[in-house]
Amino acid sequence: MNDTGHRVHGLTADDVPPDWPPLAATEVAALLARYPSVRSTGAIVWHSPRPLSAAALVDTGDRRVFVKRHHHRLRTPDTLAEEHAYMAWLRASGIPVPAVLADATGRTAVAQDEWTYEVHAPAAGIDVYRETTSWTPLPDLAHAHAAGAMLARLHGAAEGYAARQRDTHLLVARSEIIEAADALAAIAAQLPVRRGLADYLGQRDWRSEIGETLAPFHPRVHTRLAAQPRLWTHGDWHVSNLCWSGAGAAASITAVLDFGLAARTFALFDLATAIERNAIAWLEIDRVDAAHPGTARALIAGYRERRPLSAADVHLLADLLPLVHVDFALSEVEYFAAVTRSPANADVAYHTFLRGHAAWFATSPGRALLDAIRALA
Repeated sequence: MNDTGHRVHGLTADDVPPDWPPLAATEVAALLARYPSVRSTGAIVWHSPRPLSAAALVDTGDRRVFVKRHHHRLRTPDTLAEEHAYMAWLRASGIPVPAVLADATGRTAVAQDEWTYEVHAPAAGIDVYRETTSWTPLPDLAHAHAAGAMLARLHGAAEGYAARQRDTHLLVARSEIIEAADALAAIAAQLPVRRGLADYLGQRDWRSEIGETLAPFHPRVHTRLAAQPRLWTHGDWHVSNLCWSGAGAAASITAVLDFGLAARTFALFDLATAIERNAIAWLEIDRVDAAHPGTARALIAGYRERRPLSAADVHLLADLLPLVHVDFALSEVEYFAAVTRSPANADVAYHTFLRGHAAWFATSPGRALLDAIRALA
């Protein structure tokens, strides 16, 4: 941990010291001097409270830019270039994705010492939800409807983008494990190249524990999941990753942000992720009203306005929802175990996120949410 006054969102409903030091003014000035499109560097006007990297808005005189820094064990320039290529495709297809700036050598990801940097043009509109914690439900049904419609637009724009799968599992929303006929065998096959995850799982009876977690849900869906058309997706469709024309119900989405979790999965995976991120109060999951079925319905309704969903799609969406987090939760376990070396956070990712989130869908509120989705078929 770093002893600074800056705080970031923790894994529970609290703010904690950051794992990564916040960006410093001298550091940012030296970085931006490499960018010919940036005339000068002024003050850092806002530090992001997101915990998995260090990021800030920086005043450059005539505009602001968004600077993001990753540890090299998490993102290399080549890994970031995968995200940037996808973003450029979407932007060229009409999705309002802010441009990633290139340095004097033409690179959009810059390595310096133990860090990898990226610099983004300012997002259009108002970042209404920028202080909102992830896993926080969206009560504004009009905004949920707009978010669903924009997600459908993004999926339409992504068709034809044929890049290979991401070169990393770390903090990427992939779906190979839940698509596999034998999910435990799929995990075991990945462990030789995921040593941090292997070391963590080697300390427990993971086959029994994860097998018990998946058993109520996985056998009924893996064949249908594996048959879904491949599509590059956003992977983290939470309302805090969208900017708006205003805060009112009639506001439209002006920018789509943060493609750090993007990967080659399938469209229903992204829609299920949107429901999981926006329609369940995971940080207050013991509350009877933790589920927000109205938000889920609004997301689906907005999506359907732009992209059709058959009855079979809706049923698969509901069946997928208890599993959509599994691959990413394991990537979080790996991140905390191998990158930040925080056993306590790795335990939260494993027990609370991976196992606890799936188990919640077997409770009465969880089943009610799934039934509310199935009713839309």
